[in-house]
Amino acid sequence: MSNAAVSAHSTMGKSAPTSAPLDFRAIFETYGPFVTRALRRLDVPSADRHDLRQEIFVVVHRKLHEYDGRASLRSWIYGICVRMASTYRRSARVRREEACEHPEPAISLGNEGATQDRDLDSRRAYAHAEALLAKLDDEKRRVFVLYEIEGLSMAEVAEVVGCPLQTAYSRLHAARKGMKVLLQRSLLVRVSPA
Repeated sequence: MSNAAVSAHSTMGKSAPTSAPLDFRAIFETYGPFVTRALRRLDVPSADRHDLRQEIFVVVHRKLHEYDGRASLRSWIYGICVRMASTYRRSARVRREEACEHPEPAISLGNEGATQDRDLDSRRAYAHAEALLAKLDDEKRRVFVLYEIEGLSMAEVAEVVGCPLQTAYSRLHAARKGMKVLLQRSLLVRVSPA
């Protein structure tokens, strides 16, 4: 099955399962970056993301025959990510990473100064947003990331996180409010004299 076929299959939502088998290689290539982003947003440290991503795809490969098409393939894979990240956080020993989570970009000789500044500003803004997301509780962060960042429908979000639709909407509202408060606090800390 081609990447296009995987994409078509993944957007089926609640339609009946197809008779064509899913191609694991195409799934891995299509959803690998999505899984990496999901793990980052589920607060898995960068040092462990690659290993956990591989473990997730081992589970996907092992359970692919059980996928029934009731949810989109993306939602099904995200559910596996959430469960594995949760298990990881419960069982992982507490670690302090020495490496910088978001290293400064390498400077190449061909870049203009303005482009470098924009790139650096973008990286800093991204790191700031990731830090704010990490401060939300797991339930709110999952709903916020799935809906606002990954673009899933609220019905898919509710199914993935395993809650009623109205609860998902409530968590999204609370997450938006929490992000607004966190952003305002962080901006106040930045402008207040030390």
